[in-house]
Amino acid sequence: MTRKLAVIGAGLMGSGIAQVSAQAGWDVVLRDVTDEALTRGTDGIKASYDKFVSKGKLDAADAEAALGRITATTDLDAVGDADVVVEAVFEKLEVKHEIFRALDKLVGDGAVLASNTSAIPITKIAAVTERPERVVGTHFFSPVPMMRLCELVRGYKTSDETLATAREFAESVGKTCIVVNRDVAGFVTTRLISALVVEAAKLYESGVATAEDIDLACKLGFGHAMGPLATADLTGVDILLHATSNIYTESQDEKFAPPELMRRMVDAGDIGRKSGQGFYTH
Repeated sequence: MTRKLAVIGAGLMGSGIAQVSAQAGWDVVLRDVTDEALTRGTDGIKASYDKFVSKGKLDAADAEAALGRITATTDLDAVGDADVVVEAVFEKLEVKHEIFRALDKLVGDGAVLASNTSAIPITKIAAVTERPERVVGTHFFSPVPMMRLCELVRGYKTSDETLATAREFAESVGKTCIVVNRDVAGFVTTRLISALVVEAAKLYESGVATAEDIDLACKLGFGHAMGPLATADLTGVDILLHATSNIYTESQDEKFAPPELMRRMVDAGDIGRKSGQGFYTH
């Protein structure tokens, strides 16, 4: 039986989730609010497939078949018959609430509603639905086609069946899962990277060491593939500022309080690779 996935949001994460799912045989509906966003998303998917084909990692016919399994639409009603829905929109609770209220009315009783949130507690997202037991976190990592991890997050009322379905979906698209049994803000991975980035930014801000040396210490001393400040530039300083602020607001733990430097950088538009300037010049 063909499985149907709906992805809400055609940005970097949503299009990546759609890409790996279509490649794994899922029929995918990719929904965003504008045709321009959908075009950017589908063009990115095609370019990524082409790159894999050119490197001999994907057969051209398989890439074409995978593209054929993706339907792009601005119509939210088109997700109604999906077995699994993954929301991958901006990290703002009110935006996610609007999506999940609509999905609650659209999809079948047996559908799983998942969020790709990296920091917002699943319980808060699920609270606006009539089926909190069917809501779960599926936190993928960027770039989705390359990163093997998926963080599965239980909300307060997430059922064992929902968690099992989410694991089956994530594993079917080639991911290895960890389970977060209590949906503290930031879960496992975002709490770890946020604490590291915040401390690294404070060390840099106070002149203790250069960005290059802080990152080099983490790479050579701890075996990290990439240092925390380079990671911030790759992810987006704005994205990490938003995530750490969410965790700090929820936990009131001072180690997650973002330093003034990060706020100044975001205000100035120095948000990393996507702007050409962050902790490094790109």
